[in-house]
Parts: sequence; structure tokens; C-alpha cells
Amino acid sequence: MSVLAAYRRLLHNRPLVRLLGGEFVSSIGDWLYLVALLVLVYQASPDPVLLGVVGAARVLPYVLLSIPAGIVADRFDRRLVLLVTDVARGVIMLALAVLQATHGPLAAIVGLAMVATCFSTFFGPTIGSYLPSLVTDERELGPANSAWSSLDNLAFVIGPAIAGLLIAIGGLTAAFLLNAASFGIIAIVLWRLPTAVARPTEAPPATGAAAPIEVRPEPARFPVRPLAGLAVIDVVCGFAIGGIGILTVVLATHQLSAGEDGTGYLNAAIGVGGLLGAIGSGLVVVRGRLSLPLIAGVVAFAVGLVGLGLSSALGSGFVMLAIASAGSLLVEVISTTLLQRIVPPAARGRAIGSIQTVGTLAYATGAFLLPVLADRLGVAPVLGGTAILVVGGGLLGAALVGRSGSEAGDPELAAVARRVAGLPLFAGIPAFRVATTLARGATLSMPAGQSIIRQGDSADRFYVILDGMVEVSRSEAPGEAARRIRSLGPDDAFGELGLLTGAARSATVTATTPVRLLALDAAVFLELVTAGPELAPRLLALHRGATIVPAASGPPAAIA
Repeated sequence: MSVLAAYRRLLHNRPLVRLLGGEFVSSIGDWLYLVALLVLVYQASPDPVLLGVVGAARVLPYVLLSIPAGIVADRFDRRLVLLVTDVARGVIMLALAVLQATHGPLAAIVGLAMVATCFSTFFGPTIGSYLPSLVTDERELGPANSAWSSLDNLAFVIGPAIAGLLIAIGGLTAAFLLNAASFGIIAIVLWRLPTAVARPTEAPPATGAAAPIEVRPEPARFPVRPLAGLAVIDVVCGFAIGGIGILTVVLATHQLSAGEDGTGYLNAAIGVGGLLGAIGSGLVVVRGRLSLPLIAGVVAFAVGLVGLGLSSALGSGFVMLAIASAGSLLVEVISTTLLQRIVPPAARGRAIGSIQTVGTLAYATGAFLLPVLADRLGVAPVLGGTAILVVGGGLLGAALVGRSGSEAGDPELAAVARRVAGLPLFAGIPAFRVATTLARGATLSMPAGQSIIRQGDSADRFYVILDGMVEVSRSEAPGEAARRIRSLGPDDAFGELGLLTGAARSATVTATTPVRLLALDAAVFLELVTAGPELAPRLLALHRGATIVPAASGPPAAIA
């Protein structure tokens, strides 16, 4: 799919567009609020320790609550979680506006800000899990993440600018009110969006069915190796970003001789670079394999860090910091897309929460450690060492991720998967997910006359025919001769009914020519077909009424 085609598809996804638009408005309000809060605290008490406490209060909840937030995102309606937390933060903003207007106690303001941050902790795991449920095809995941990051970085520019205007005219109360209004806007948007529950639900019994058939897939498991790779990348990048955020003051006033005003320019470089990186990521996230763009982002980040350490003028420092920021955003968008592709939907919240926890710890460590090291060793050596750390961690993380999240590496298998994705069984599952799942299967070769599955045996595998022909036969009573039902050929599939119902095989399948098969174990197959809350009930309804019909009647509904 071309880049333009991918984004045209995105624009036609109205629920997704509404979500991105609403969160963009909310992000502007968040940045506006953050600037106003820091100014308010400083006006009340120009004590740097207090500012440090407020800064720590923004980090600590993410360390303590990110994993619980991920659990909540996986167990409850993600849209509802976003809605509740946004409404709660909106109410807190109104309370802060009242305290500001009435010159309320500073302790109450700081306390409410900490409570607001606790609710904010739920946003990352929940939005990262909810957004994939709105895409119509997994190929939209990358462009959706790129659009989200672009809008978020644009909000990083707009929000503080509006805050500056309000502060200039003494409108801190208005800043809190505007943020409250932004939460009201996103709440209205969320109210009209579809629900997203991670747990598969059960369809009502079909007419005439004695009892519902329940699909019980294996519990959602973390793909440990690739997830560890993404965590390594997040840790090294978070460590570097945390340090840069503090070092901008040192760079501006000492190394670049730009004075305190230079700090503002360098922070603007972070915003500009982030916006360019997020937009640029849109050119690469439509790819199946993202390992090379991921490494390219890591290298750009490292080059920017080294160049920043060697810069002696504000202009070159601005450019180098923008390059580093662009590289880090490219890495962030690609890592997010890979996580959403790799982790099963029912476990995404916990995966994002876990990585958010370690990433926040790394960010706080970098913010504390890098300025101390820079004071003792110098900025250039510290940024050079950090660049080496980023490249080493990035390469290690990319190696651990490997081909995970990419389309099947075998071109033949990818082509087969795209065709198999058109079967009624897989209706609604993106071809990309079918391809990556089939890549986990085993290829088997059977001679003519070999029985592949036998009627009455327990169901353990699902099969796709790559080459050759098979015959399906069935005996209506014990001891009775089997009756031929149909023949199946390349790209046909069989074996799903027993896996979905837990019943014994309902027919025998025998190779009539030498045949090559792709076999998926039961757990892998069930993980695929129960990937979304709407899919499992449809499959249950399909197979409750499924029958094996003669070949002349059309394609098979369900076999064995």
C-alpha cells in the first residue's frame, strides 16, 4: 500500500479521525495547563525545591500506577476508561481554576495536580490499546500512530504558546478553564465512539441450539523476546530524552553562549524535530518490515546527540537537537506500531503499562544522572557516551524484536495468507495478521493415501493446503462405510470446527495426491480467531449452524 493510499484510508475512518481530533484538542489543553501550573507554583513560592517536588509528582504516579493502569485497560471497556479519566481530570481543572481565582492554598493546588497526574497515568496504556480497535486494517496502525504523534507534537508547540499569551495578560484562571473545556470536548467525542473490551464475549445461542458453545482460547501471553527488545529501546531512549530535557539549560547558557533565552529556543527545537520526525514516520510505517526504519531512527537520534555535544553556536545546536528529537520520535512511532502488531489485543494494556513503567524510571534516571555527569566530565563526552548507549541498546532491541510484527518473511507464505484471509472463516481479520500467524505454523508433507485427520480423534491442529488435493469423508454411524463429502485444494483450510467447539473430529481428511500443508497448533489458531471481541461471537454463530454439504453446494462452511 502506498503512503498516500494509506492516509486516504485513514481519513475515511471517521471514528479514528474523531478520536485523533479530540485528543489533539485535549493535548493542547494539557500543555497549556502544565505551563500554567509551573508558573502558578513559582509565583506562589519561588523555591526551586518546590518546583522539583511538582516535577517529581508528575513522574512518580507513572512509576507506581502504569502496570495497574494496563490491567484496567485490559479488563474494562477502554473507551469507558478514557471517558472516566478525562471527565475526572476536567473536574480537577475546574477545581484548580476556582483555587487560582480565589487565591487558594498552594498545598491544595499541588495536591490536586498530583491527583490529576494519577488519572493521566491511565491514558497511555488505554489509548495505545484502544486505537488499534478503531482501525479497519492493521496496515492503518502505523499511519494512525504517525498521525497521533504529529498532532501531539503540534500541540506541544501550540499549547505553550497559548499559555504564554494568557500568562502575559494574567489569565492563569483561563488556562485551567480552557483545559477543562478540552476535556469536555474529548469526553463528547469518546461518548460517540464504539466500545472496545479486551475480553472476547459470548454470542447468544443460535435458534434451536441446546446450549451456547464457548470458545476458550489460551490466556493472552506476552511475546517475551520481542517485548523485551522494545523495552530495551524504550529504556535507552527514555534515559537520553530525560537527560536532554535538563541539559538544555546548561547547553544554552554555557556551551552555546545563548543565555537563558536560548533554553526556550532549544526546547522549540525539540518540538520542531519531534513534529518532523512524527510526520516523517508516516513515510515508513506503511511497510511490513520496520527493522531498518527503526535502526535508522536510532542512528539519527545518536548523530543528533553527538552533534549537539560538539556544537558551539545556537544555530548548529538547534539543528542537531532537532535531528535527535526527530530520530527519537521515529523510534517511538515505530516501537508503538510494532508493539500493537506483536502483542495480542487482550494483553496490550499490560504490555504498554509495563514498558511505560521502565521507560519512566529510565527517563527520571537520565534527568538526574546526565546533568551530574556533564558537570564533572563535560557535556560533549556525556552526550557522546549517551549516543553510544542509544545505538547499542537500539541494535540489541532490534535484534530481539527480529521479524516480529513484520509480514511473513516467506513471499510464498505471504501470498497464501492474503488469499486465505478471504475465506469466510477469517472475514474481518486483516491479511497482515493472518500472514504473521501462519508464519508461526509448521509445513508438513504427506504422500497420497495418507490420512491427515480421522473422524472421532481429538482436535489439535488447523490446516491450510499449500499444494495438492485432499478428500473429506464421513461415516454417519459406527461401522458404516465412509461417504465422500468433497475435495479440497490449494488455499483451502480445514480442522477449525473441532478447535472452536472442543468436540472430536467430525470427518476424515485423506490426501488424494502428494500434499503440502501448513499446520497451526490449537493455541495459535485460537489466538488468531479470537483476536477481537466481535469476531469470536460471529465464529460461534457461524459454526453452530454449520453443516458439511456436498461439493456441488459451494464452498465449505466448516470441516472437522
